[in-house]
Amino acid sequence: MKALVLSGGSGTRLRPITHTSPKQLVPVANKPVLYYVLEDIAAAGLTEVGIVVGETADEIQDAVGDGSKFGLRVTYLPQQLPLGLAHAVLIAREFLGDDDFVMYLGDNFIVGGITELVEEFRAERPDARILLTRVPNPVAFGVAELDAEGRVVGLEEKPRQPKSDLALVGVYLFSAAVHEAVRAIEPSWRGELEITHAIQWLIDHQHDVRSTTIQGYWKDTGNVTDMLEVNRLVLEGIEERVEGDVDAASEVIGRVRIEAGAQVRRSRIVGPAVIGAGTLISDSYIGPYTSISEDCRIEDTEIEFSIVLRDARLEGIRRVSASLVGRSASVTSAPRMPSGNTLVLGDHSEVQIAS
Repeated sequence: MKALVLSGGSGTRLRPITHTSPKQLVPVANKPVLYYVLEDIAAAGLTEVGIVVGETADEIQDAVGDGSKFGLRVTYLPQQLPLGLAHAVLIAREFLGDDDFVMYLGDNFIVGGITELVEEFRAERPDARILLTRVPNPVAFGVAELDAEGRVVGLEEKPRQPKSDLALVGVYLFSAAVHEAVRAIEPSWRGELEITHAIQWLIDHQHDVRSTTIQGYWKDTGNVTDMLEVNRLVLEGIEERVEGDVDAASEVIGRVRIEAGAQVRRSRIVGPAVIGAGTLISDSYIGPYTSISEDCRIEDTEIEFSIVLRDARLEGIRRVSASLVGRSASVTSAPRMPSGNTLVLGDHSEVQIAS
């Protein structure tokens, strides 16, 4: 069994971060989301991985290399344009051969991994197995309809009137039967070859398509809100480890990881939080659920529930919360300007002005 990881796409919902970096490499607890995906695949016992890459191919390859650091053998599969998930299966045909495979979207995060799902698929050998989860806004997802016995009877991509609240999670398991399906379908109104259409083709042609409704945590980390939520979840599980240099005037409370080479001066850090190597924290407050990447400078600043990417600088900021700060970004306090109020008041007016 092989793995197909999708790491193309432009990541429009994470702009401006994704103008300069692939969305799959945005860090959660100071580790790229894509690394969690590859670790899940390795933990499931799979070793042959094809990574579909687009315009950010060079950065993905620099980050992943040949896959050996994950215990994997990686083949890169260029996709000239993001023409849909089923199109990714089409261009991976030679790599996949007739092997079963798991297709995993490179910006998805699943607590608990995929080991049990892979073992179940290998044991039962259906033609396809999809993962589902209940969501409050199914119009934003591919949605599955199940019959009374729980069998998959229909799929629809981003329906205007969803038939259920069961959304497709970004992990799919397929036999070689899917290759005929992706060749048979036509582009959708979006101009893409939809994987939901391919799975529907399998259903319509009496192939064995099964589903698993996951009870654990799943997120598509395609926007800032979800990135921060996944970061919060991962930080909940970190272990306290202080390898950096923390002076006597600083206070570190709770589960905080401070990497070797980091410096903390006259500051307070309340976990869960992680501070990357080479970062300087001085005269600042770092609150819970905050990830500060490597080589950052946080001075005279309060920040919590945020992600700060490498080489960023925050200085003299009273409060930062629920924020994603990009690489080499600089956030400083504005110079104080004279303030005043210009008034034209009628007789007997009564005005209150905050000082």
